[in-house]
Amino acid sequence: MRKILAVVGVALIVGVFFVFLASEKKGNWEPGRPLAKEDVKIGILYLTDVLGETSGYTYAHDRGIRDMQKSIGLRDNQILRKVGISDSDLPATEQAMRECIAAGANIIIATAEGYATVAQKLAGEFPQVVFAQLYADARNGSNLTSYFGRVYQARYLSGIIAGLRSATGKIGYVAAMGMENTQVTSGLNAFALGVEKVNPKAEILVKVTHRWVHPEAEFEAARSLIAAGCDVIAQHCDTPNPQLAAQSSGERGIWGIGYNSDMRKDAKTVITSVVWHWDVYYTGLVAGVIDGAFSTAPYLGGLREGIVGLTPFNESLMPAGAAEALKEARKSIESGAFAIFEGELESNDGRVFGVPGQRFADAEISGGINWYYRNVAELTSPARPAAGP
Repeated sequence: MRKILAVVGVALIVGVFFVFLASEKKGNWEPGRPLAKEDVKIGILYLTDVLGETSGYTYAHDRGIRDMQKSIGLRDNQILRKVGISDSDLPATEQAMRECIAAGANIIIATAEGYATVAQKLAGEFPQVVFAQLYADARNGSNLTSYFGRVYQARYLSGIIAGLRSATGKIGYVAAMGMENTQVTSGLNAFALGVEKVNPKAEILVKVTHRWVHPEAEFEAARSLIAAGCDVIAQHCDTPNPQLAAQSSGERGIWGIGYNSDMRKDAKTVITSVVWHWDVYYTGLVAGVIDGAFSTAPYLGGLREGIVGLTPFNESLMPAGAAEALKEARKSIESGAFAIFEGELESNDGRVFGVPGQRFADAEISGGINWYYRNVAELTSPARPAAGP
């Protein structure tokens, strides 16, 4: 009898031990192993503390998260949002990521390049958590990957529209950063190449705000560009204020091309907007974690994958011939026949980049274009005063 009781006792202890181990592993991710959908918990870091459409960049990412959540079927409590986390504040970034992990997050999505230093550090400390880092070349062989998109492809298409629309031959571009930032400059140069394709004599004037989000500076920059003779205003900055500045010009015939959200809702002069569809990547990322197929290989999609594109057009403002030109260009880009950055390209100071017959490498486009194309000039005069949008 004692032997039977002893055996039963040992069995109970062993059973409890394995239940304990199972509970400890529940919610932990392991490379190559599926993770139950109900155990997924995602922590996301956002630059701004506003998630609405006026937040531009942050809004685009959060829209992608919400679309991914709906597509996969996750509960609201499986999404942890950390808002207003400056990517230049490393202690705040680390605290936000650690709080997500302590709350059970097994996927961390870092939506700004500056988060990369902390993501790399914590990926080594928490091998049971997947880290997805935007833009930066931050990867390891197990749980840290990087992602971005060929947004310059959509910029090129929008340049075709701007080039055909402009009557003055001067096109304005409000840029958050200058030549030091390849992400901005590569998009601007692709836009300039699109303009040149249909309007070889046109000039792109760029006004830099030196801030990713600065509503007043963005409005004033657009006003300065309009004062310099620009009749189309494009942008790589967060708020709709450049488009509001264009609209406030009244009957002068100033048109706009927005960014991050469909800015036709903000200004009646907007023709289209360059947008991200981040759900394309986020859905694939989370689905890969769930089915055990997650890979640290970097992601870099474009028009063909659907992660970037243009919003529907304001047909009443579309210039003649634009639809046909866009269709031809898009087909050429998506098929791989045209890479935009290929051959020799001349900068506005006379230097030549690229090699005849060769395409620029992805690494060059994402990290080495710190020059302006030949039809681009920076507007360095002070932004004219503006009362506001």
